Amino acid sequence: MEIRGPLELPARREDVELQTADGLTLVGELALPETTAPVATLVTLHPLPTAGGFMDSHILRKSAARLPALADLAVLRFNTRGTSSPRGTSEGAFDGGGAEQFDVAAAMDFVRERALPRPWLVGWSFGTELALKYGRDHDIEGVILLSPPLHRATDAEVAAWAGADREVVVLVPELDDYLRPAEARERFASIPHARLIAVDGGKHLWVGETQTRRVLTEIVAAVNPPALPLATHWPPAD
Repeated sequence: MEIRGPLELPARREDVELQTADGLTLVGELALPETTAPVATLVTLHPLPTAGGFMDSHILRKSAARLPALADLAVLRFNTRGTSSPRGTSEGAFDGGGAEQFDVAAAMDFVRERALPRPWLVGWSFGTELALKYGRDHDIEGVILLSPPLHRATDAEVAAWAGADREVVVLVPELDDYLRPAEARERFASIPHARLIAVDGGKHLWVGETQTRRVLTEIVAAVNPPALPLATHWPPAD
């Protein structure tokens, strides 16, 4: 069976709730490898909820559907405050990236409480702003930024990662609506160790199986490279 679209591979999946320091309950899901312990953890931060972003935004949903089986990763997805999905609605109201700092902290508290290994923040669009603004406050190995618009993260917040001992991987679509590779190289030049990957033909929403596989491959290349190349069929060939 070819792995594409909404196909969900075997995993242990659990509906979870995250508790924020300001008293809100956020809804989410944790996906773990079916029979083994995870080697690393993806804490995903979804696109802008006022533009339709939520924990089921397709790259994040496919990460949870595929990567526990293909790359032995744990994947935590959740709705930030005021955001709804089929899983439910997180309490609170969208705050433009301000109070969402408590949502990021709640996710990292959950990772620590569950003793999930080697956490990485994976932000997409608005989620990259949260990763850049608040990720340095937490015990993570690095951040993976998908289609960063750099609308809310300031130049100073970006530059602060230069002194952080965390990896910074930036995937910039060639045809992005907000930030394209040439400008991205300028905006991220303040982080000497950042690895900027320009994706030919890519667009902000990473639509299509080719773009999905490219994004998931780059995530795994950063977090668990021995799992590459990712299988394209299930069960994988011996």
